[in-house]
This record gives sequence, C-alpha cells and structure tokens, in this order.
Amino acid sequence: MAFEFRVNGRIARPVGQVFDAVVNPDQLSRYFVTLGGISGPLVAGTTVTWWGEVPIKVEAVEPDERIVFCWDAMTGEGESPYQTRVEMRFQPLDDGATMVTIAESGWRENEQGQKSSYLNCEGWSQMLACMKAWVEYGINLREGYYVSELSGKPALEPQL
Repeated sequence: MAFEFRVNGRIARPVGQVFDAVVNPDQLSRYFVTLGGISGPLVAGTTVTWWGEVPIKVEAVEPDERIVFCWDAMTGEGESPYQTRVEMRFQPLDDGATMVTIAESGWRENEQGQKSSYLNCEGWSQMLACMKAWVEYGINLREGYYVSELSGKPALEPQL
C-alpha cells in the first residue's frame, strides 16, 4: 500500500494573496517556517532552504495555481536517503476565497515510511490552519506551539 495523503482548507482571501503566502519567504516565515529562515522564494528549478537546513527542490511553480517540490523524507537508522513529492494546488472559489490542497507522496512502504507520512500529514494540516490564521487575521498560531521552538530549535522531529 502506497503511503500518501491529501489535506485541504479554505482561506478567505483571493488566490493571488494566498499563493504569495507560500512562495514569498517574507510571508511563509511569519506563520510556518518561523525559525532558521528561508533562503529565497519558491522558483521552479531552484533549491531553497527552510529552517536554515532543510533543502526544498522546487520542480514547478505555476502562479496562482500550483507549486511542486521534493524534499528529504525522514529515514530510519541504516536506511538510505530518499525524497517525497509535495504538490500544492490553489483553486479560486466563487465567493472570492481560495481552496488550498496539499498532497504528499513517495514514502517507502515500510514502518518508517508510514510513520513519516502520518507526521507530515499532521504538519501540513497545521500549516493550513496557521496560514488561514495569518492570511485572514494576521495571527501567528505557530508561536509557542512547539516546545523545541521555544528553545530556538525548529520542530523537525516528532514532539515527545
């Protein structure tokens, strides 16, 4: 069984504003990649760094429609590195809002792949909630959420 997921959420803002909240490092760092920084905007054919250490290989950027990137999967001890694929879609709604859909796939079909896919599903769901709060109301929900971030370390691993 392939491990993959899809999450979505409605953001009550026009698609251009919502799309910018992801591709623009000044916006993304206000609600999601809040520690360690972002090395640059999401541009097709580039690799940017999130949290000061996570490489994001940007494959496609279609303005106001779609972003596709690959990044390293969490691996178990002795497991060779590999990447998963993230696709974000932005759909304008009749009421002027935007439906954001995030899908991630490509995990190995083993126990670690299953665990990693569940953790990332949780993370992308939180990202959508944080993006909604930021874009619609200017509120940073992520601040103080992760214990590791309170001590200045990005929340890249499961919180115990």
